[in-house]
Amino acid sequence: MRETSDKRFRIAVLWAGDRAARDSTRPQDTRYNRIFDELATVGIKAEPAVYGDAMVAEVREQLRHVDGVLVWVNPIFDGGNRAMLDAMLRDVASTGVWVSAHPDVILKMGTKEILHRTKHLSWGSDTRIYRTFAELCDMLPRLLESEGPRVLKRNRGNGGQGVWKVERLESATIREARVRVLEATRGSVPQDLPLEAFLQRCSSYFESDGGVVDQPFQPRLSDGMIRCYMGADKVIGFGHQLIKALVTPPAGGPAPESGPRIMHDASAPAFQALRTRMETEWVPQMITTLKIDSTALPIVWDADFLYGPRTMSSDDTYVLCEINVSSVFPVPDAAPPAIAELCLQRCMRVRPR
Repeated sequence: MRETSDKRFRIAVLWAGDRAARDSTRPQDTRYNRIFDELATVGIKAEPAVYGDAMVAEVREQLRHVDGVLVWVNPIFDGGNRAMLDAMLRDVASTGVWVSAHPDVILKMGTKEILHRTKHLSWGSDTRIYRTFAELCDMLPRLLESEGPRVLKRNRGNGGQGVWKVERLESATIREARVRVLEATRGSVPQDLPLEAFLQRCSSYFESDGGVVDQPFQPRLSDGMIRCYMGADKVIGFGHQLIKALVTPPAGGPAPESGPRIMHDASAPAFQALRTRMETEWVPQMITTLKIDSTALPIVWDADFLYGPRTMSSDDTYVLCEINVSSVFPVPDAAPPAIAELCLQRCMRVRPR
């Protein structure tokens, strides 16, 4: 790291908030304070850019005068979506400002569709995608009868919204089938209902989300989830968490709470096999499959993995369950310096504005 008072570059750190936050927020009082500090260390002047749809024109004008934008906004926030924000970011990017993550890259990497598009990679599983409500109604009942529990995921979402474990209960015919469903949101409890009623519940996911992705339920879910934090194409840390989402609570008991996410740096011995596969195999294959310019990879993103079946030699395998690029936070302690260096490299590719 190097520190300089000659801050040649300016970037905005953008997150969602209201007018009061935009008018009064100081970098040192935000959850991104270490990001601001590390950016200053490498010679970048960073400024808050608090965003709300009502302030879109104001934020657009601010972003036209910086070299780059780091964006932390969930696909669903404040009861709305990123439609106006993404349109504004595309407009700003067209003027030469780099945006991370760019909305077009999010559509390739950050929606559940990536699970289907990359299912041929060794991180994949028997993944289906339903583009229409009619396809869901046609295929899911037959899969539940022949393949066992499935996990359905709306194409765009966060916080477990629209992610369901679905298991068929005993019934005479498919038409009369009943299912047990459990949503991945905090505090959810299983519900038994007619399959037809559950399908109707999913119908709204086809209005604007681009469909529903369907994966087999992973029996080793209780072994936890590994979050692989990435800085562009390199691993910058790991998080391991014993998750309770989609784990059926005890009869008559409250929904279980997830354990804390334990952070590890990129050199953690337990995850070196996963690190090697990410950096040398899966990320290059993903870039090729999705036709992403490697220089446009998000500065910070993560991939969530569940444990798959063990190999004949008892080695672990890993199944991709999600990639997050819209709002990756918190991050391991080693991440802010890596993020700052990547921002500097990206700024140096363009002429200072």
